[in-house]
Amino acid sequence: MTNLSQTRPLGAQISHMLAARGVETIFGIPGVHNQEMYRGIEEAGITHVLARHEQGAGFMADGYARATGRPGVCYVITGPGVLNALTPLGQAYSDSVPVLMIASCLDETAAARGQLHQMLDQEGAAATVTAWSGTAQTAAAAYQLIDRALIEFETDRPRPRALHVPISALEARAAPAPAPPTIAQRPQPGAQAIAEVSNAIFQASRPLLIFGGGASGPVRALLDASGGAAFTTYAGGGLLPDHPLNFGCYLGRPGSAEVIASADLVVAFGTELAEVDLWRTELGHEAPLVRVDLDPEVLGDHHAATLSVQGDAGAVIAGVVDQLAAKGPAWTTDEVAEARARWRAETDRERPGIVPICDAIRDVLPDDAMIYSDMTQFAYVAREVWDMPRPGHWHHPTGFGTLGYALPAAIGGAVARTGAPTLALLGDYGFQYTLQELGTAVELGLPLPILLWDNGKLGEIEDSMVGAQIPPNAVIARNPEFVDLARAYGAYGVAPSTLEALQAAVTEALSADAPTLIHITPKILG
Repeated sequence: MTNLSQTRPLGAQISHMLAARGVETIFGIPGVHNQEMYRGIEEAGITHVLARHEQGAGFMADGYARATGRPGVCYVITGPGVLNALTPLGQAYSDSVPVLMIASCLDETAAARGQLHQMLDQEGAAATVTAWSGTAQTAAAAYQLIDRALIEFETDRPRPRALHVPISALEARAAPAPAPPTIAQRPQPGAQAIAEVSNAIFQASRPLLIFGGGASGPVRALLDASGGAAFTTYAGGGLLPDHPLNFGCYLGRPGSAEVIASADLVVAFGTELAEVDLWRTELGHEAPLVRVDLDPEVLGDHHAATLSVQGDAGAVIAGVVDQLAAKGPAWTTDEVAEARARWRAETDRERPGIVPICDAIRDVLPDDAMIYSDMTQFAYVAREVWDMPRPGHWHHPTGFGTLGYALPAAIGGAVARTGAPTLALLGDYGFQYTLQELGTAVELGLPLPILLWDNGKLGEIEDSMVGAQIPPNAVIARNPEFVDLARAYGAYGVAPSTLEALQAAVTEALSADAPTLIHITPKILG
């Protein structure tokens, strides 16, 4: 029999359950429909971060998850709150980020119309951008679905999940959630699979390794022992800092296909080899391809691997290092350096003036700085030419490609890494999608440099239209006075006119008592 003194409204019990499972921060916005979820937040010892828009709350949860490796949680209201959060969930889905959205929902929709926040199929709408979307009619179902999501984040590809709880269920008293379950490990590859990968690398005369965001462990040791060279995807940037046989994040360069074709074995660890990794349909290999990935869907794609291994890429890398007999390098450092220099120059020619600004900022950032970028030409250049000193410290809306990601995601990352340096990098147009989250950053007193690249137009779209022989149309919009706008929110705002002044502004912003908008234009180069 349940002890009535232990019961609380289910909305409060959910917060206590999350706290018992290690959740420390929730991002969201309260409303009349989900207010019961807020009854237990403080009592449970959870910090709540108030966003200005549910899209911001979702991106903050995403940024928090990327910074910590733990689930990011957001609370939203029925109907429009859910819809506003779907863009962040779509981004989290494509980039494999563990975000849990918990939303209120109406008790009855089939037999009632005209209710506040009503939509035809809230659960179904969320299902289009999540691994699953489920409605819990009872406390027991809510507890079960939350635990299911948390277990799957640890054992499966960590994509977002959505839980919907009827308002009457949130208000009803419920017993506490059960004790946290023991979470199983991710699928581990067998000894035979590891031996096959090791043997393939050892037998190859000129192996090429590709490391994605799912790669971890002794990556450098594997490259050294293999006798090969390597590429990293954008998500894998920082895995091989300063390694002379690392081609870097240049897979998207057309010339990378020629390099790949010269290998007699290609091994891809923890990467989809997706369109947004390659910017072409085919990888370019003519030799056998070995794929190692947690997701079986990836292993069965059109790249047609000769050997596929399902499992955690880090575990496979560690196992192969233990078995692989070291070989001398089959690639030369000169050919790698020449290719990197050529591709860097190509990048600079395509979008002139950005490379030296990237170099200037990189030179003054601490090695542990975490960067969140938006869909902007500045980031497209930076992701290729900026060699990160460590992995998992550059986060970009790579797959879904949504504008407005960088600022709220950086807020989530800064909340997760109190006292550690965080930088937001965005363009003038994308900034205006979520600029209201400046208010959240100011409230939190975050020392967050917000680097705003302002070329006064949708530069990438203009270039694309010109390339397609379309007269550029609707690519120029009136911008506000960004520095004044930042100051109106209570943030700092500066507009450095030289690279030296830019470096000083970034350094000062990292120790400020509020966020700093650093407004730069192409004129900074003179």
